[in-house]
Amino acid sequence: MAERLPISTGHCTVERDGHVVIVTMNRPEARNALSSAMLVGMADAFAYISRTPDVRVGILTGAEGHFCAGADLKAMSAPPDDERVRRRMAEIPNFHWKGLLRESVPTKPLICAVEGYAVAGGTELLLGTDLRVVAESAVLGLYEAKRGLYPMGGSVVRLPRQIGHAAAMEILLTARPVTAREALAMGLVNKVVPDGRALAAARELADRIAANAPLSVQAILRAHRETWHLPEEEALKVSDEIGWPVFDSKDAAEGTRAFREKRDPVFTGE
Repeated sequence: MAERLPISTGHCTVERDGHVVIVTMNRPEARNALSSAMLVGMADAFAYISRTPDVRVGILTGAEGHFCAGADLKAMSAPPDDERVRRRMAEIPNFHWKGLLRESVPTKPLICAVEGYAVAGGTELLLGTDLRVVAESAVLGLYEAKRGLYPMGGSVVRLPRQIGHAAAMEILLTARPVTAREALAMGLVNKVVPDGRALAAARELADRIAANAPLSVQAILRAHRETWHLPEEEALKVSDEIGWPVFDSKDAAEGTRAFREKRDPVFTGE
């Protein structure tokens, strides 16, 4: 049974169910447009995922049929009613960038489950995640150019690196909507599922990851992030430095033993 964590805010609920933490943007009346309270809750949630040893995977989703319709500039400029949220805004350096996944991305895999609108800041959030499950009728897109704005969440840098120059420039410069099927064909998302199934499908994916050895999963994620921009020779050196210690772990011994004994391994992250 999922347990609601005290780091939740009125605009962001954070629940833990076993090895999985589910972060839900919760402003359905505004299609889950970003507010300061939401970004504080998300920043705290992502930090919790990273620092909690028994948490192995995070899921980011939106409440009541939408992922996120971007930034609500009015809500972000107004001081929140919640005193704890105001205090955390002062305590977390760059809380807005951390909540938007521009800084301090979790050290554990983060999956986004997208229904409905995931535009502007919603697509920027998607680009900061590791795996993406999207409902059939979902709408993605970076609309900033047609509003006289700029995608400050990192999309100008991340999108071309993730899907290539031509497709990225079309999305950024035309500011047009992108369908779920287009996003899948571009390699922007992993899976398209029937409407209403995104969170369930993301949870299935999370459970499969959580069943693997956490040290192995985190080392793979770290190696990718630290080497993608390096020449192969340098990248392999970094990869070896990260990978070899995994072989000395208790989980490596357990994985070998479980294979030999024809049973499921019981990994502890040690």
